[in-house]
Amino acid sequence: MDIANPSEEHAMLREMVRNWTNEFVEPQALEHDRDEKFNLDLLRSMGELGLLGISAPEEFGGAGLDATACAIVHEELSASDPGFALAYLAHSMLFVNNLAFNGSEEQKARILPKVCSGEWIGAMAMSEPDAGTDVLGLSSTAVLQDDGTWCLNGRKMWITNGCIDETGTPADVVWVYAKTGVDEKGRVQMSTFLVEAGTEGYAVGQKIYDKTGMRASNTAELVFDNCMIPAHNLVGQPGQSLLHMMANLEIERLTLAAMALGIARRSLDDMNRYATERTAFKSQIRDFGQMQRYIGESWAKYRSMRAYIYDTANSMTLGTPGHRLDSDGVKLFATTAAKEIADAAMQVMGGYGYVGEYTVERLWRDSKLLEIGGGTLESHQKNITRDLSKDPEAINR
Repeated sequence: MDIANPSEEHAMLREMVRNWTNEFVEPQALEHDRDEKFNLDLLRSMGELGLLGISAPEEFGGAGLDATACAIVHEELSASDPGFALAYLAHSMLFVNNLAFNGSEEQKARILPKVCSGEWIGAMAMSEPDAGTDVLGLSSTAVLQDDGTWCLNGRKMWITNGCIDETGTPADVVWVYAKTGVDEKGRVQMSTFLVEAGTEGYAVGQKIYDKTGMRASNTAELVFDNCMIPAHNLVGQPGQSLLHMMANLEIERLTLAAMALGIARRSLDDMNRYATERTAFKSQIRDFGQMQRYIGESWAKYRSMRAYIYDTANSMTLGTPGHRLDSDGVKLFATTAAKEIADAAMQVMGGYGYVGEYTVERLWRDSKLLEIGGGTLESHQKNITRDLSKDPEAINR
């Protein structure tokens, strides 16, 4: 069995996404990275392929596919344009998948068809100017009003798809986490809200420029200023945000790792081809031991990433927590390995690898964010160590 294509359906999905990526994503990748511009129309068009709601139920316009399918799409997109893939992840995983598994039936019926078709573009807002990994340190607040509405105030930072164009148009709908008080034990109570474009007090603070990588996705600051959220846009019950976060973080980390795999595969492919085409001292440079080390070690890392990522994907049940040890593990290993493989490709390709016209320079820049976003390397190290202390037999199973 091919672990990365465990069924005929998965293999067909991979072929379809790879062909579509080669035809539509690859030609625009360099330009949109150089201009720091998000290709909104291209992302919307993925709704026609059934990919924007890849994990959402078919009854709401989704494809109803599994974690392996999610990983396949992110890998294939990232082998061409990781920045665009990140925008796709923010929409399909951070918003659509979250809503599909945590939203009410009314919320799903009202919103999922719009985000699955591409009519609406979604985002998830958790990080703030002064808080990221420390979720309980968030300062955004939502206060329940006498009429049942919630008054949301706060600023969210580093939000992918926070704005969807160059004029500062905010995302059509955002999944927002905010403090709503403390529980009976004095612990911070976090609640989840759906904020729709047009809601008074919801605006883009700024689009963030001059990022090292992932420039083809828009990153923004979002501002919520006395933003009145109707009662039906509260997700679940007050205080349930951590439940929503835990299950969705696992698929987020898996798909970020799959993005790293796409970066690694493309970097390895480019360096291998270049090592054959380029000659020095009357030999192909692949004949030199130094080049063989870069290529050989990159191959081993790539194959290790692939096996671990798809083994984790095949065992993951979407919407159900309990896979943290390996969702953290694949992201911890794969993101750094991708950066190392892209770096090796640049070294093999020399000056050609260092300029923007060649893909590996962009892949190298894009890879760094994967060690930060969706959980830092340090948070994964902490989680894995904690989980192994609670379940040491995981090592021997």
